[in-house]
Amino acid sequence: MRRSSTRKTGTPTSASSLNSAADLFRSGIALQISIGWDNNYEADMDKLSKVFTSFCSPEGIENLCSDIQVDHTDVRILMLAWKMQAAKQGYFTLDEWRQGLRSLRADTVAKLKKALPELEKEVSKPGNFKDFYAYAFRYCLTEEKQKHIDIESICILLELVLGSQYRPQVDSIIEYLRYQKEYKVINMDQWMSIQRFCDEINFPSLENYNPDYGWPLLLDNYVEWMRGNPC
Repeated sequence: MRRSSTRKTGTPTSASSLNSAADLFRSGIALQISIGWDNNYEADMDKLSKVFTSFCSPEGIENLCSDIQVDHTDVRILMLAWKMQAAKQGYFTLDEWRQGLRSLRADTVAKLKKALPELEKEVSKPGNFKDFYAYAFRYCLTEEKQKHIDIESICILLELVLGSQYRPQVDSIIEYLRYQKEYKVINMDQWMSIQRFCDEINFPSLENYNPDYGWPLLLDNYVEWMRGNPC
């Protein structure tokens, strides 16, 4: 029998704000990039500061995405936010912008576009990916003291962040999350456990899943559901 669970409470990120995740970065920065690059740190910082012309233009991120030929819902835009360690969804501060572009050694749109494959490789390294995955959750906490994200938004975020690596698992977990009625929101511990589950558990057999190994009840219930509804 499936074990019951206590519903989580809190202020969840809504699917509309995570349209963000399907609209992750529509608000942002207006950019006009035409700067040079040299080896002087202070000079570079001054030039990068001049690039950063606006915080509040709704067209800013869309213009950037258009210039680098990446859709604004593409996971690489989230990777760019991770690289800059952007704290607020849809915006980069001046310090975040300067740090990110300098670390990418990108002083033109063309160079930023060219840097994206290397950024993908950097994120894909096991230690970095775990940090990126955790960042994706934090980045979607849009309210002060918020600790949970609603189920529909989690489904969108899972598709974005894990879908390309763990397609069968992600499809199945999303199906379960939308089917079940006990959980309305997901917390960070549950979120991180989903990535660990996809990485460690044989799928679809689930033969090495042991509920005594510190898995959250959400995944215990998912495994029970899976065993009753085999692929």
